[in-house]
Amino acid sequence: MPMYQPSMVVGFEGGGDGQILDLDTAVKDGVLGGGGGGGGVVGSGGVGGEKLDLRKMIQELELCEVPSVFICPISLEPMQDPVTLCTGQTYERNNILKWFNLGHLTCPTTMQELWDDSITPNTTLYRLIFTWFSQKYLLMKKRSEDVQGRASELVETLKKVKGQARVHALKELHQVVAFHATARKSVIDEGGVSVLCSLLGPFTSYAVGSEVIGILVSLTLDSESKKNLMQPAKISLMVDILNEGSIETKINCTRLIESLIEEKDFRSEIISSHSLLIGLMRLVKDKRHSNGICPGLSLLKTVCFYKEVKILLVSIGAVSQLVELLSGMDHDCLELALCVLDSLSSIPEGRVALRDCVNTIPIMVRFLMRISETCTQYALSILWSVCKLAPEECSAIAIDAGLAAKLLLVIQSGCNPILKQQSAELLKLCSLNYSDTIFISKCKLTRTIQ
Repeated sequence: MPMYQPSMVVGFEGGGDGQILDLDTAVKDGVLGGGGGGGGVVGSGGVGGEKLDLRKMIQELELCEVPSVFICPISLEPMQDPVTLCTGQTYERNNILKWFNLGHLTCPTTMQELWDDSITPNTTLYRLIFTWFSQKYLLMKKRSEDVQGRASELVETLKKVKGQARVHALKELHQVVAFHATARKSVIDEGGVSVLCSLLGPFTSYAVGSEVIGILVSLTLDSESKKNLMQPAKISLMVDILNEGSIETKINCTRLIESLIEEKDFRSEIISSHSLLIGLMRLVKDKRHSNGICPGLSLLKTVCFYKEVKILLVSIGAVSQLVELLSGMDHDCLELALCVLDSLSSIPEGRVALRDCVNTIPIMVRFLMRISETCTQYALSILWSVCKLAPEECSAIAIDAGLAAKLLLVIQSGCNPILKQQSAELLKLCSLNYSDTIFISKCKLTRTIQ
């Protein structure tokens, strides 16, 4: 049976650039750990007595770049049980058997008819695949152990040092936890969260505070840690850093504060501050750093659960600012911003601010049936709140902006029945100040719609 055995470039750790390997030569020269005993395969002894499993290694490594000869042409995934056809092409066993079961008697790659439908295990290629993944896996495990140890050392260092030494230790720990899940686990297991929380206070420098917040936002915090961070002095520091920090630090502050708000013992007075809301609005309006818009809006959405915060937000002019920003937002940010405005429309001050903003109605009408059903829902709710507040004034503006035709589209669409009902009620509200004939003429409806 002819067997396809190509030469290939495969990089092994420690070998610099990849070396040209012929499969037979690779086995003969011991690159694969010996001829066919299986026990001689490099890395087969495992980690700490653990027997290595190819499937597990492939799943845990999640490598983006794998030698093309290791990839099954059918699934485009690394092969775990390679078999070769009479044409010399190699496939994953399960994939080629499924191909045959579909009634195909051809080679999927070359589309040649098979003169022999038997499949031959490609043990040489299997050993090379196993060795390559073993080396990557063992290196990953070693690095993981090294990272865990270094994270533990840094936590201990933070208990002793001050000044610039503390800043340097925090910067290194920040980098380690950002890229390694094992390091994050080690920090938590070694009591690092309480150490980090103790570094936040009224006299904490920006350099220390920004690094601590960057680390904490990467960790999974328990209720006790969150309760510790809810102390007014610590929240005040986070708000100060939110107003003064780099864009990365500002985003970290918003995410950490948002995670605290989700805690059941959270008290709204902790975040009822002009400084926090002004900082969030600055973040949302910063066109130079668009990556901060969604995190800022997400926290605004969360804090708008509290009535006192909504009143404060309206008082700093957030309504008109958000309305003017809507047209330039991407879809995800737009849904968040509309959600915030819808939440503000639930209080009298918010409804008045929306009514007084000249672009509220035209922009909301434009978003009906345009972006998503969620956006339509928020825009419809805002229009209802504004038009009900001042029916004569706002209904006329809405009709001139083309509201009637949009509402009829919603009613005739396949969207949520509740939205259809709201659209019908809003249409009725807008028509109360007109006779049927005048209303239809103002709406400029076609004969079919009439």
